[in-house]
Amino acid sequence: MKRYFIELSYFGKNYHGWQIQPDAISVQEMLNKGFSKILNCSIKVNGAGRTDTGVHASQMFAHIDTDVLLDQPEYLYKINSVLPDDIVVAAIFQVDDEAHTRFSAISRSYEYQIYLGRNAFLLDTTWQLHSQLLDIDKMNKAAAVLLNYSNFKCFSKSKTEVKTYNCKVSQAEWKLEGETLTFYITADRFLRNMVRAIVGTLVAVGKGKVTISEFVTIIENQDRRNAGTSAPARGLFLTSVVYPNTIRYE
Repeated sequence: MKRYFIELSYFGKNYHGWQIQPDAISVQEMLNKGFSKILNCSIKVNGAGRTDTGVHASQMFAHIDTDVLLDQPEYLYKINSVLPDDIVVAAIFQVDDEAHTRFSAISRSYEYQIYLGRNAFLLDTTWQLHSQLLDIDKMNKAAAVLLNYSNFKCFSKSKTEVKTYNCKVSQAEWKLEGETLTFYITADRFLRNMVRAIVGTLVAVGKGKVTISEFVTIIENQDRRNAGTSAPARGLFLTSVVYPNTIRYE
């Protein structure tokens, strides 16, 4: 058996997240069905992580094990021909047998997009704040605080089973281009709902409802009830998953 990484992207509006759900359509389910069909056997893909209902991915990775020489152009064409139009496989390549899309990842990056106004064509991909004034400078000062901490229990979804709430955040900043305000965040790992909870709390800072010192206290108290409301899923994109160069099969 050979292990293959699958690089893909998807528009999350029509899916209840990445992971297979009972009585709900997921991205993983669509990939399982697609690869099972073209390979004529039961296939289960393993993903680099989980995205919530409605969250998008411009770069995601999954892996499967098969004896078929999957890294041939014909299979890239075949899988895209059976997948829904809102899921696209960009590449398939062989990796070392021990490489794992989730556990071998070095870092992951997300972007969250806020539109400062109203735009009918961006309803599914942005959080529209209808021209509400935000203090972006304060939001960036608060975002920089994230790099000084490792325990982010306050931004984790409640009733989730994890061994640790520790994450190493290496980037957290807001950038304004035109009327689009984008939050960029990179870490070695993320907790469930973490980015949306951070964005919601930073927006509260920008609106003057939470001070920077209060933002620090929220992190240190490690209580989700003290943080802000989670931002809507539609503005969130998984944009990058980085792996060591050594995972590729030579």
